[in-house]
Amino acid sequence: MFAKAFRVKSNTAIKGSDRRKLRADVTAAFPSIGTDQASELVPGKEELNVVKLYAHKGDAVTVYVSGGNPILFELEKNLYPTVYTLWSYPDLLPTFTTWPPVLEKLAGGADLMLPGLVVPPAGLPPVQKGDLCAIALVGNRAPVAVGVAAMSTAEMLTSGLRGRGFSVLHTYQDHLWKSGDRSSPPSIAPLAVSPPDLSEEKGCVLVDPGLHEDMRHLHLKGVDEENGEVLQLRGEKALSEASEDTSVGVLNQDSAGSKALHEQMDELLQRCFLHALKSRVRKADLPLLTSTFLGSHMFSCCPEGQQLDIKKSSYKKLSKFLQHMQQEQIIQVKELSKGVESIVAVDWKHPRITSFITPEPSLASQPIQEGSREQPYHPPDIRSLYCVPAGMTLLFQESGHKKGSFLEGSEVRTIIINYAKNNDLVDADNKNLVKLDPVLCDCILEKNEKHTVLKLPWDSLLTRCLEKLQPAYQVTFPGQEPIVKKGKICPIDIILAQRASNKKVTIVRNLEAYGLDPCSVAAILQQRCQASTTVTPAPGAKDSLQVQIQGNQVHHLSQLLLDEYQLPRKHIQGLEKAPKPGKKK
Repeated sequence: MFAKAFRVKSNTAIKGSDRRKLRADVTAAFPSIGTDQASELVPGKEELNVVKLYAHKGDAVTVYVSGGNPILFELEKNLYPTVYTLWSYPDLLPTFTTWPPVLEKLAGGADLMLPGLVVPPAGLPPVQKGDLCAIALVGNRAPVAVGVAAMSTAEMLTSGLRGRGFSVLHTYQDHLWKSGDRSSPPSIAPLAVSPPDLSEEKGCVLVDPGLHEDMRHLHLKGVDEENGEVLQLRGEKALSEASEDTSVGVLNQDSAGSKALHEQMDELLQRCFLHALKSRVRKADLPLLTSTFLGSHMFSCCPEGQQLDIKKSSYKKLSKFLQHMQQEQIIQVKELSKGVESIVAVDWKHPRITSFITPEPSLASQPIQEGSREQPYHPPDIRSLYCVPAGMTLLFQESGHKKGSFLEGSEVRTIIINYAKNNDLVDADNKNLVKLDPVLCDCILEKNEKHTVLKLPWDSLLTRCLEKLQPAYQVTFPGQEPIVKKGKICPIDIILAQRASNKKVTIVRNLEAYGLDPCSVAAILQQRCQASTTVTPAPGAKDSLQVQIQGNQVHHLSQLLLDEYQLPRKHIQGLEKAPKPGKKK
């Protein structure tokens, strides 16, 4: 359903009554979830948005967004969890398992065929036709897809695991997932289940033994939802690839998989903390705002393919984590101004810093973190141009240009100089003056000047000519053909607004004109600012999106756009709105 981009119709904050109704709907739709978990999923005070959108096939879908991530979506009055929600509640739905190579097909819009299922020792989960199910990969219980069962479990086994098993609605890596922070599935170890005794004495055979023989030669099939084309992976190859993935997954189960998710995030948090202090922060940088330390130093020390999220750690907040590090006497934190904390001292001789081994930079780590964009961003080459209007055609036709021709400033200058020289318009007594013939008079003079102004200096002539031409610009992205448009390119507009709750929000518009994906920028800012972000249609602009971040985040935007993306300052509007040092955001 979300294999292709969708169109957002509206994005509004949820009302209090609707929030309570949604919580009740969640409890009714998912009986396995308790009241406390429902309140956790649909928080009482945190920001929760209702996004109404149209999928690429025209289906009207309502998406509920919390903390910048889609958590639920509603289709035809049925409520479905997203993969983000299932990663926090992996037991919310009955889960079926498939091989890792199948994920690419599911994300491309294919349904899951029964030959692609992996039958666990305990057998398939019991479901009825039409039941909502989750789909995970071998070696990791974190779901990667949500679908509806096309038949009951009994019918699946009776069919010999042949035919269509599940209609897939949403997957990891589809566009609904991309609208969130684009994090990767966590490592959740499969449930430990004792394999059943398949001996004839016990008579406990859950699946026909012949079926296992058939599965060694299975085909993993899917149907492309656009053209009905059958997508197929030969079973023997897929199984060999999957077995390699499975062995890796099993090795990880004893190390990472067996640990609680918050413990893994705690380790990553401390690793990035020590790495930043040892290799990035210097004594001259102190005092250093804790928010700057996190956004500019710790996040850049995060290993490739991993994502630092304090909210998923046991500390929950940066201040609490830094207090713990202060108790270990690694750093000293003080509130230099009301509500703003800074690191004022670092003990670089502390054993934890001296013993930390800085990892070698990976050659493969050149692109921005996984989940933000696949290729590193390179700013476009932007040039100002001039377009010849109808009233200036006579002046430019000698040089082979006509109405609508695009010219650079230097070309305009050369054409005017050549026109004056070729038509003997340079004043014989004063070479700095140009006589105005009827063509120049009609093109550049005002009506009341045509009988009074007979000559003009070169600089005045050129200035007037440029003013009469229409503004235009050319944008060239690396490896692409230049794009030429009339008018002036709109700058990236940074707006600082104040909501009814007296809270400030930072809004960014016109990112698309510079080749930036608003969803990717929102995901990066959400991490660095540790603040909620939303992407909504920009008011008054067709097919344009804006990014909204809680708080005054202009400083982070300045670092991202100027320092990392290398965009010229003249194309960014609103950088002066950054909070002054020591002033509360």
